[in-house]
Amino acid sequence: MKILIAEFAVGTDSEKSLIPEGAAMLKTLAESFVHLGHEVYYPSASTEICAGTALKSTAEDFRQVIEQKAQECDAGLVIAPDRMLPELNRILEENTLNLGCSPESTACCADKLLCTEILKKAGIKVPEIAKKAEEGKKYVTKPRFGCGAEATYLVTEFENNEEFIASEYIEGKHLSVSLIAGKKPLPLTVNRQFIEFGEKEGETGENGKVGIYGIKYNGSLTPYQTPRREELYEAAISTVKSLNCFGYVGVDIVLADVPYVVDVNPRPTASLFGISHVMREEIGGLLLKNKFGELSDSVHIEGEYCFSKDYLKENTLKL
Repeated sequence: MKILIAEFAVGTDSEKSLIPEGAAMLKTLAESFVHLGHEVYYPSASTEICAGTALKSTAEDFRQVIEQKAQECDAGLVIAPDRMLPELNRILEENTLNLGCSPESTACCADKLLCTEILKKAGIKVPEIAKKAEEGKKYVTKPRFGCGAEATYLVTEFENNEEFIASEYIEGKHLSVSLIAGKKPLPLTVNRQFIEFGEKEGETGENGKVGIYGIKYNGSLTPYQTPRREELYEAAISTVKSLNCFGYVGVDIVLADVPYVVDVNPRPTASLFGISHVMREEIGGLLLKNKFGELSDSVHIEGEYCFSKDYLKENTLKL
C-alpha cells in the first residue's frame, strides 16, 4: 500500500519548537509502515527522517501537497494542531482512506468547551468549567481551541474570555491513556506525563505567593504501572466512544479519587515514541487492522521507556 503521513511541524517549518516531537512521531509511524512493506510519503519543509519518501512542502502549500499526494495513495494520516485537524482530515477523506478521526470527531475534540460538555453529559468525570474565581481555589486556564499545554496556566484568579476556558484544578497524578479507537477500542498503555509548573513572571499574589504558574509537558514514562490501570482504560474507552473517535487517540487524565479526563487528542501523540520501544506489535499494523480488519484484545508490552522533550530536541535526527 501507498500511505501518506502528514505531520504539520515537519511539513511546514512554521512552528520550529514542535519539530522534535513531530519528527519523532512521524519517524515512528513511517518506520513501522515501511517495516511492514508499505510505501510511505510525507510532506517536509526541511527535515528528513530517513524513512519513506519526503515531499517538498512549505507552510503555504502544505494543504495542497496533502490533497495532491492523497489522490495517489491508498490511505493517509494527519498529525497537526487540533484546531487544524478538521479541515486537514476532511481533505484527506475526500481523496483517500483516512486512518484517523473524522473531521466531525476532531472538531468536537478541538473545542475544549464542547468536548467537556459532551463527556459530562455521557457521565464521564471531567473538571468543572468555572465562570468566575472563588477565593482559596485553583483553576487551570487554557485556549478553548489549542493543543498540548499551549498557553496553559495554573491560576487563582481569571477573567472570562471567549477564547479561553477555566476549569477547576484537580490534584492528582498526570497520566494519559494511548489507545486505538474504533469498532473495538484497543488500549495500548497508561503513560506517566512529566508536567512542570513554572512561574509566570510579574504575577504575584497576596503574601508574596505567586498566583499564576505556567504548565508545561516535558515527556513521559511508558508504561506507567498502576493497580488502577483497568479503571483508566475504562475511562479512556468511554471517552473515545462518546466522541466517535477513530484511530490512535491520546486521552489525558488526572488520576485522583476517580479518573478525570482533562484533554482528548484525536491524533498520534508524543507518547507513541515511547510506546514503539516497548510494544511488540507494529503501530502501523494496528492502524491498518483497525481500518480493514479486526484488532486483537490486547498488545504485548515489554519493559519501559522514558524520554523528555529535551531528549527529543537534542536527538531528533539521530533516533
